[in-house]
Amino acid sequence: KALDELEKELIRIMKIVGLSGDFKNIYRTDSPEYRALTQATFIEMWNRGLIYEALRPNAYCPGCKTTIAEAEIVYEELPTQLVYIKFKVKETGEEIIIATTRPELLCSCQLVIFNPEDERYKKLEGKHAIVPIYGREVPILPHPSASPEFGTGLAMICSYGDQTDIMIFRELRLKEIVAITPEGRMSEEAGKYAGLTVKQAREKIIEDLEKEGILVKKERIVHRTPTCERSKDPIEFIPMKDFYLKQLEFKEKILELQKNIKFLPEFQRQILLNWINSITIDWPISRRRYYGTEIPIWYCKKCGKPNLPEPGKYYVPWKEKPPFERCKYCGHDEFRGEERTFDTWMDSSITPLFISFFKRDEKLFKKLYPNAIRPQGKDIVRTWLYYSILRCFLLTGKLPWKYAWITGYGVDEKGKKMSKSKGNIIYPLPLIEKYGADALRFWSAQETSLGYDFRCSEKRVEIAYRFIVKLWNVARFISLFPFPEENVELEETDKWILSELSNLIKKCLKGYKEFNFFIPATEIREFVWNLFAPHYLEMVKKRAYGESFSEEEKKSAWFTMHTVLKNLLLLLAPITPFITEYIWMKMYSKESIHLQSFPEFEGYEEYSSFTQKILEFNSFVWGLKKEKNISLKDSIKVEIPQELKIFEKDLKAMHNIRDL
Repeated sequence: KALDELEKELIRIMKIVGLSGDFKNIYRTDSPEYRALTQATFIEMWNRGLIYEALRPNAYCPGCKTTIAEAEIVYEELPTQLVYIKFKVKETGEEIIIATTRPELLCSCQLVIFNPEDERYKKLEGKHAIVPIYGREVPILPHPSASPEFGTGLAMICSYGDQTDIMIFRELRLKEIVAITPEGRMSEEAGKYAGLTVKQAREKIIEDLEKEGILVKKERIVHRTPTCERSKDPIEFIPMKDFYLKQLEFKEKILELQKNIKFLPEFQRQILLNWINSITIDWPISRRRYYGTEIPIWYCKKCGKPNLPEPGKYYVPWKEKPPFERCKYCGHDEFRGEERTFDTWMDSSITPLFISFFKRDEKLFKKLYPNAIRPQGKDIVRTWLYYSILRCFLLTGKLPWKYAWITGYGVDEKGKKMSKSKGNIIYPLPLIEKYGADALRFWSAQETSLGYDFRCSEKRVEIAYRFIVKLWNVARFISLFPFPEENVELEETDKWILSELSNLIKKCLKGYKEFNFFIPATEIREFVWNLFAPHYLEMVKKRAYGESFSEEEKKSAWFTMHTVLKNLLLLLAPITPFITEYIWMKMYSKESIHLQSFPEFEGYEEYSSFTQKILEFNSFVWGLKKEKNISLKDSIKVEIPQELKIFEKDLKAMHNIRDL
């Protein structure tokens, strides 16, 4: 119910802001039809040997009570205690000191290491350390993973404190001791600390170490801690049985394939490269969640082997009977349905396939796939984007799209990421009701260049709204004059602004080609606000009204004003669809502006050389009038520079200049 209500609200906002999607054909990644495709792709990958089950130490979130993938781990700098503990060397009786942030894992310590280059401890190689409290003997060995700069330079290797522990256990084939249960509590291996939470056990064991005189000192430090992206809880590494999708053997192929995707902007590609290069295990795809797409497997109650159905239907094994009568391995007729679900990215990673009618309409699929573009935020490059590439490639042999359009975060005025807990979220509907959808869209486009974080505040939307008002006022003024249908002889001032329009069109089209709406938005705003309205329109206003100008001169102004406005509307239409549509339909055509092509106007490029001189002269005259404390409408004596003589008649009319 909550998801349905959220969906309605999101669709309502999408429509209000002018998203041009086909709302009659929306899809849901939790619909039976979609989940059926997720399961079908799993079955295909299973049959091709791309999926296997294994008991391995995995990242586990005690809060979510499920395995999570590497991509769901977020490292946070969190305060903790670095505890210095005395160990005894069995062979010599001497004391060595080891610093750790995980004293609760003493029960699972199986090794003590030092860096091979650390001269302080070379004498300890091959000897044994006695683990405090538990009295077990563990070997002391050199290993490059030990950092001489951290703590005392000695480190205890436990099952499992972090990825380094996992790596060393695998490398040296150490026997693991499971210290923490899936409930996030200490196991029976912890002895008297069994049943305590990790935090409770940590506090109690530090207390006991102090009592026994084994604790040397405690330091408050900030430690890089792996946390769950969803719950924010610190994660544990616990051996659990999970399904894995092979990815390690395809790393090099994916690295090669991604070169064929055009990233917009290019620098965001590095997020993907960093992630692919950091992958160390296959993708654990099973989860212990209540809500999610079920893994379509039934286990034979006699032989225990997994039986998979034929693809095409949505299966719910935990509550449904299997679509077959007997086990294909032993012929038994009783089954137990799988209760685990898929990682959510198993669903999301096939969106390019679902929207292209994969396995539903092969003829249509061939026309629609690969898709053109993937628009998304930078925060899910290592999940949604990467997993889409991996899954789609494994299923089709092709990349899912040609372009990856990556946006930054929306942050508040202070540059902090917005969240409900911080109370700094800006909700769109109140802003739309106050300023209109076009203002919100224009703010979004002009706030920052593609790929960078953008600041959100009502003040910034209000500034965008002022531009929308400016555009409206410009159009209202131009609408006072007819658009000449016959050919006109253009005046020099008109050629000048058309040269600037030509430059504007080139810049905007380049921005649109790169899917970077920041370029057209900022260029158009600059053109309208600081060039077209204050300089050109003021220069031709009296000519447009026909005050001391000929009919031909007047029509030249009319033609040019309308030409510029028409092209501005066409350039702005993708960004501010509502006001441009309204003005276009009122002034120029009965056919929607959104059915038109982008403008291709070129001409009078040589006149752009006058722009800076015109701006400087106009600013000079305005400043002079202000200095003389006279109205901008009042007459003034000033000499027009020789290089601007071709614009003399319009400049005189604009500033009410009298001859010297």
